[in-house]
Amino acid sequence: MTSQSTQPAPQLDRPPTRGTRVRGTRQAEALVSVLGKLSGFHSAQEIHAELRRRGERVGLTTVYRHLQVLSEDEVVDAIRDESGETLYRRCATGGHHHHVTCRSCGRSVEVEGKAVERWADRVAAEAGFVDVDHTVEIFGVCPGCATGSPSP
Repeated sequence: MTSQSTQPAPQLDRPPTRGTRVRGTRQAEALVSVLGKLSGFHSAQEIHAELRRRGERVGLTTVYRHLQVLSEDEVVDAIRDESGETLYRRCATGGHHHHVTCRSCGRSVEVEGKAVERWADRVAAEAGFVDVDHTVEIFGVCPGCATGSPSP
C-alpha cells in the first residue's frame, strides 16, 4: 500500500547515510537516495522494486535490514498500516514525532505528541522503567475523505 503525505520528500544536503549506523555502501546510498525522491510511505517491496527499476542491484533482505537501521536512527519514518504492513519514507522532520494516517486514502500527517510523551514517561516511571521509548500509530479519516472532497 502506498500512501500520500502532506510533506514533500526532503532534499538531501549531506551524504545520505552520514550520522547513521548504515555503512556508506553503494546500495545504502542508493536506498536513501530513492527514499529522498519518493513521496509518501512505501513498503520495502515497493522500495526494492523502485531500486531495481533504476538499475540498482540490491537484495530485498538488504533493503529490509537498512530500512530497520535507518528507522531506528530516525532517518526514515516507519508506520504500520491497518493490515500490519510496515511502510517507510524519508523523514520530513527531525526528532521524535508521530503520524496520523487516513484509513481511506492513506494520507499521513506528522504530529508532535507532547501529551503522549509525558504519559509514556509517567506510566513507565510508575512501573520502575527508565530510558523510555514508544511507538504510537494513529489512524482516522482525513477531512477530505470525511466530506467526500479530495485531500490537499
